[in-house]
Amino acid sequence: MTSPERNLALTLAYDGTAYAGFQRQANAVTIQALLEEALGGLAGEAVVVHAAGRTDAGVHARGQVVSFRTRWPIPADRVPHACAGALPQDIVVLRCLEVPVDFHARYRATGKTYSYLLDNRPFPSPFLARYAWHVPDPLDAGAMAAAAAPLIGKHDLSSFRAAGGAPGHAVRELTRAEVRPKDGLLVCIFSADGFLYHMVRNIVGLLVEAGRGKFTPADVTELLRSKDRTAAPATAPARGLCLEAVDYGPFLDTHGAVY
Repeated sequence: MTSPERNLALTLAYDGTAYAGFQRQANAVTIQALLEEALGGLAGEAVVVHAAGRTDAGVHARGQVVSFRTRWPIPADRVPHACAGALPQDIVVLRCLEVPVDFHARYRATGKTYSYLLDNRPFPSPFLARYAWHVPDPLDAGAMAAAAAPLIGKHDLSSFRAAGGAPGHAVRELTRAEVRPKDGLLVCIFSADGFLYHMVRNIVGLLVEAGRGKFTPADVTELLRSKDRTAAPATAPARGLCLEAVDYGPFLDTHGAVY
């Protein structure tokens, strides 16, 4: 007897260093491709996963969420254990929940939180080379936090939108933009109802220049008004970026890791 179709949501953590991003691509190794292959082999059927966010090459995650339909009869709480032996060590299923059939990891998301790690010590740590952008010249964390403040709220963020992303309007509501210094490191944390292509990396590029004394809060306000990407500093490298958590409001608690 065929098992009924169900909808499962997975919370994932992964080191994105070795991959060409999350989304499946021709002639490239991606997280989606490996995850679908592993799940399909375990379930004995073709599996297509839908992610809350398509992280780019080199970007990491602690709280990525994916959903997929399946007739695999395994109890949801056993899925992480089954996946542990079928996935590479740098991709881990942290949690699995059975969700309503109309749940979709991307379209049901009401917000996301990203972090970006800066190593601001004179010499880089070899243990952080895959996970932080090393900026050796001293940065003023207070100036960076002040420059981030005008970004809070609902704005047209065209000045922080890279070419090549999905079309559509650039209005997003940023509810959190923090800079936390600790032991020579700077953790930048951003929460919003949605993110544009390279948005966090472009904001971090600006904050680093603010930390060097080259951008003030007034400059940021003017940059927002201009909607001109060419007036903003360069994009920060991918390796410091991590998807921390996806928010589904009261609908679903994915237990994403949040600073």
